[in-house]
Amino acid sequence: MNSKYNLLFDQVTLPNGMILKNKMMMAPMTNWSSNEDGTVSDAELEYYARRSNGVSVVVTAVAYVTDNGVGFPGQFSVSDDSFVPGLKKLADTIKKQGAKAVLQIFHAGRLSPPDLVGGDVVSASAIASERPGSPEPRELQDAEIVSIIKDFGEATRRAIEAGFDGVEIHGANGYLIQQFFSPHSNRREDRWGGDVEKRLTFPLAVIDSVQSAVKKYAKGPFIVGYRFSPEEPETPGLTMEDTFVLTDALLEKNLDYLHVSLTDFWSKPRRGADDSKTRMEWIAERVGNRVPLVGVGNIHTADEALSALNTNVSMIALGRELIIEPDWVEKIESGNEEHIAVHLTKEDQERLVIPDPLWNMILGVPGWFPVLDSEESK
Repeated sequence: MNSKYNLLFDQVTLPNGMILKNKMMMAPMTNWSSNEDGTVSDAELEYYARRSNGVSVVVTAVAYVTDNGVGFPGQFSVSDDSFVPGLKKLADTIKKQGAKAVLQIFHAGRLSPPDLVGGDVVSASAIASERPGSPEPRELQDAEIVSIIKDFGEATRRAIEAGFDGVEIHGANGYLIQQFFSPHSNRREDRWGGDVEKRLTFPLAVIDSVQSAVKKYAKGPFIVGYRFSPEEPETPGLTMEDTFVLTDALLEKNLDYLHVSLTDFWSKPRRGADDSKTRMEWIAERVGNRVPLVGVGNIHTADEALSALNTNVSMIALGRELIIEPDWVEKIESGNEEHIAVHLTKEDQERLVIPDPLWNMILGVPGWFPVLDSEESK
């Protein structure tokens, strides 16, 4: 291995004492490939097995904690004990390859497709997303909110029973936890809404529920991470100033890592902080060394990974990179970083062990990442 990449392979010790073998994790990515009944499919097991050898942690595609929290077709569930056996197969598959297995958990809220939740789309307030075609959700009642918070704890118990090494609370990408924090989607005037501090009530209660389950059921160190999006484009919407309030609150919760959800690691702020620094730099400055910080987004090469780590983040998450190049980490470790693939051809599906639904999405969404025709790739 080229010694300049040694930093990528330094161990990371989490606050719970667990040691990670390197600074690279697999980012959580939707694959649309679960069975119709919400169980993990064989195709998903093969997909994860192919990508779990080099990274220190695999964060799975997100699982919904409540039946009315499903976010998309082909998603696996952690909403009932009946799903534990399939989830155990997934955890075992990942851990067998040498990575820690972390189950991402969420409720989609107002981003649930109506046909997948019987038309009962819910959120913090009856405010539709600004995404085209979004339905107006029903405002959750107090008792329902309390029930969903408990569901996150129950989902954590099931993750422990299934043998996962941790859970990642998905408080990003506009889903329900973020909906309660956002001034766009939360217009409540009860205990679950109001100013920025009061809008933190639901996210912090979810963390408490998860951590209580860990304390009660885990027999050893168990990872609890939290993923968040630093800004929203809507007005009103989350700004970097709001994110600093969130970050400060998260730093008090004894989490094992914070994971910033970005399309571009090097993107600049819109509002609430000046653009003299990137969003990641602002957040890293706020976090300091109090908790491991994970960054993601457009990190394709070994040099880009090194550059990202040098902005004072603790780890990097690799998403699309591991779809294109499952051996991304191993190629750096063996000194073959110049052979990391950055393109696909239309004949690559079988070689890369990509399930049909995910492959069809790749081919159907222009620009998701470069897909080359066979002739272009020669």
